Amino acid sequence: MSESSNREDRPVDATLNKVRALFSNRIPEEVAHSDLRPSAVLVLIYPKDSSYCVLLNKRTQIVEFNKGDICFPGGARDSEDANFKITALRETEEEMGIDRKDITVIGELDETIVPSGFFIKPFVGTIPYPYQFKPSSQEVAEVLQIPLSVLYDPETIREEMRVFGDGRVFKTIAYGYNRHLIYGATARILSQLLDLIGADDNLKKALST
Repeated sequence: MSESSNREDRPVDATLNKVRALFSNRIPEEVAHSDLRPSAVLVLIYPKDSSYCVLLNKRTQIVEFNKGDICFPGGARDSEDANFKITALRETEEEMGIDRKDITVIGELDETIVPSGFFIKPFVGTIPYPYQFKPSSQEVAEVLQIPLSVLYDPETIREEMRVFGDGRVFKTIAYGYNRHLIYGATARILSQLLDLIGADDNLKKALST
């Protein structure tokens, strides 16, 4: 697949174009990952029913990693993948049935590490909507389209206490949505995006009302 299939200058709506502008001069932070497996995920934002949503999915119980967790579409980088963006696009196509040609990548967030031995490179993108998702029954148990207004609601935000392998305890953010809990790396990536958008009050209002 050529890079031109996913041109980052492809037109998007005015509000999402402002999100893209947030990334224009931003350099994503990298982590030390020489001993970690590379992976990438895609955070998709799109208008739906007069709101803007983020796409996540609940993993099945038969996947190798993150059984039953709420995750962004994504996965491990294959040796055939030319770069991490290709990994994110390929995995999103395989998991959610979204044709990679329909995805416009508009930015990149900071890398993060997960206990399973991966480091994650997160990308932000958008798709036309309405869209007919065709999720993999092997990987996806449920498709979640969560309005940004819900994620910014203080009632949604949780503080979770987690334990490192060496016994150290740390505080982290999580999000409650219906009967689901979004935590771990997914919540960290989501929080980073929400903070970035939230730094612009007008943009936050446009995306979450």
